[in-house]
Amino acid sequence: MPSQKIFATPQDAEAAFYEALERCDAEAMMAVWAEDEEVTCIHPGGPRLVGFAAIREAWRTIFANGVRLKLRLSQNTAVSTPFAVVSTVLEHFSTLDDQAVSAPVVATNVYVRSAVGWRMVAHHASPVPPSSLGDAARILH
Repeated sequence: MPSQKIFATPQDAEAAFYEALERCDAEAMMAVWAEDEEVTCIHPGGPRLVGFAAIREAWRTIFANGVRLKLRLSQNTAVSTPFAVVSTVLEHFSTLDDQAVSAPVVATNVYVRSAVGWRMVAHHASPVPPSSLGDAARILH
């Protein structure tokens, strides 16, 4: 079971999410997520995962490979209401022993405010071809 750590702000929850990702820490990762069967997660190239248990198992599998990541975030944006925040960010990954940065991943993270602080309810990440980064700001969706 995840800890009942309180994230006072959505920024605290997002920081904890990315710290857990860099450390390959499944317990810390799941402490960020709402314990709800409606939470969703889509990893780059992966299927839509629904429910806390499915998401926990996916993160455990990802972290089991033992590869530690170095992560840099850019182009952060957020839309906020008093009870929900939708955050988008470009994730730039490299391994700790290799300074080469892979093509970035664009991520959308959704956080909601609850009785136990801010919690993630959705994470959707997709690869972004480097050639499209210059046009990203002009694309309307």
